Amino acid sequence: MTNQEFTQELNKLERLLFSFALRLTSNRADAEDLMQETSLRAYRHKEKFAKGTNFKSWVSTIMRNAYINRYRKMKTRRHINNSIENYSYALENTNTVPNQGEHDLRLQELKKMLNSVGDLYSVPFLMFHRGYEYKEIAEKLNIPIGTVKSRIFLARQRMKKMIGQRYQN
Repeated sequence: MTNQEFTQELNKLERLLFSFALRLTSNRADAEDLMQETSLRAYRHKEKFAKGTNFKSWVSTIMRNAYINRYRKMKTRRHINNSIENYSYALENTNTVPNQGEHDLRLQELKKMLNSVGDLYSVPFLMFHRGYEYKEIAEKLNIPIGTVKSRIFLARQRMKKMIGQRYQN
């Protein structure tokens, strides 16, 4: 395929390829960049195009692969180049002394909330929290597994409601 034939074929497909690029990127500027990259790659490898095959499919595959490569590259860059807000912990004052007071107060508050739920619900909830399985809790408390599950669920719901009310006040 000569340079002129290649350019003609590519120009015929320009609108179709741009709509495909726009569908992939969902952004006009990125779609234009993808179009340019696809054109360059296709031109660079035009000798690999076999006459008699579908040119549109060949160029569309190049575009799709270019998009996938770019997406993968941007995905890894996002993890490497995080914004400064993600590193704000480094700017915090390190001269403070750790204090368990706030943690202890929250724990006392949670224990009060759990006690207000009642033993009927708090016992299975605490056993589950400590690592017991539903079947073990049911055997120890001599109740059906379904009852264990519903009591744990209701304990969670009541605790969530109390915690939510705490933050509304």
